[in-house]
Amino acid sequence: MVLTGARISSLGGFRRLVWTNGPSDEKAVSTVNIKLVGGAALGLATMLVLSSCGGGDAGTPAEGGSTGAAAGGEQVTLKMVAADYGDNPTADNAGTKFWKSVVDGFQAANPNIKVEVQVISWNDIDKQVATMVQNGQVPDILQTGDYSGFVKDGLLYKTDEVLSPEVSKDMLTKFADFGKVDGTAYGIPFVSSARALFYNKELFEKAKITEPPKTWDELKAAAEKLKAAGVSQPFGLPLGQEEAQAESFLWMLGNGGGYTDASGKWTINAPANVEAFQYVKGLVDAGLTTPNPGTKDRKTVWEDFAAGKVGMVNGGPMSIPIFDKGAVNGKYAVAPIAGKTGPLDTTLGVMDWIMAFNKNGHAAEIKKFFDYFYTGDATQKIVDNYKLLPVTNGGIEKLSGDEKLKPFLDALPNASFYPFKDPKWSEVNTAIKQTIGGAVKDDPAKVLGDLQKVAEGS
Repeated sequence: MVLTGARISSLGGFRRLVWTNGPSDEKAVSTVNIKLVGGAALGLATMLVLSSCGGGDAGTPAEGGSTGAAAGGEQVTLKMVAADYGDNPTADNAGTKFWKSVVDGFQAANPNIKVEVQVISWNDIDKQVATMVQNGQVPDILQTGDYSGFVKDGLLYKTDEVLSPEVSKDMLTKFADFGKVDGTAYGIPFVSSARALFYNKELFEKAKITEPPKTWDELKAAAEKLKAAGVSQPFGLPLGQEEAQAESFLWMLGNGGGYTDASGKWTINAPANVEAFQYVKGLVDAGLTTPNPGTKDRKTVWEDFAAGKVGMVNGGPMSIPIFDKGAVNGKYAVAPIAGKTGPLDTTLGVMDWIMAFNKNGHAAEIKKFFDYFYTGDATQKIVDNYKLLPVTNGGIEKLSGDEKLKPFLDALPNASFYPFKDPKWSEVNTAIKQTIGGAVKDDPAKVLGDLQKVAEGS
């Protein structure tokens, strides 16, 4: 196959999804033995998440491909469009290289099915897929940050048409449920990310702290000891515009709160959330956090932790490469996030999606590809390359021995999510990023009340 790709970023940055937050941009094209061609995507960013993703231009279109079934020796070509999670087009973790390794293995096992993969940067994929759809040139498979916009136009296969029952049952239930529209599943979770507490073991030892905090009282006591030991930022608190919605959500979860209740009703200014921000404001007022947290982005605070300037910070698996390149390499550990009365048994969950278009009638071949992807070694490759997490119970089990990932993996099955299906979330998310820093500077109740008005506005 031929593979052409452009640069990207990471869900892990989950800049969406979450969960997160993501990396970068840049333009390039590369060709390999598989076929990744230039393409597009519908602009329906969510989350996750993540948090997370970058930009660039796409490559040249792929040619050929049969629309028939792979029966009687006839070759079928599946065309796939995928977001690039790599650092840049020539990096070892470039999306073209990742998908080449997956497709090479699949084609060796399924010689009658050819897969042409087009890797596009996060900055460009929504736009380009939208163009493909408008021109009636939809791919067979799309991997990106959202699926719901395609459902209303009847463009997607139902999940049970392209995913075997065994793989479906292995999916993390809470993640798979978000792939449903009106009770029917169309989106298949692709990768995920989560959050946990990172702490500097060397600074903890200096401050005579013997274990990571489990409660808010313990967190404040640890921060006070770190400050007394000369640590300039006992707790790293990024409430700037990059990902303030994530940091805020974690503190809400710590007091049993959240942006909405179980019924989906907006609860931004609920007493539990107000109390959470009153607690955080107390930390800020006592000089126990990043100075002026409303102006500090996640990237800056994570870099400070990597430099050994921060005692504790909330982060994700995508933080690990940053920290390992810094002064804290080998000197930090990961623990569950402290809550008011005990460590969180949940976490911020972020995910990206993969889906199958029904126009070309390749359900059987797509099912073979999906089953190969989810039951093979792709999960380990994703973790190794991008520090993103699996979306299956089997994938979690395979990684259970990794101590750095364990707190994230333990919390994933019970993850909590942004209310990204609510049509007001995009507006609320923007407002949170712009104003939540004021909740630890001024009156938390007023700031959260104003955000509640945004959520309830028509």
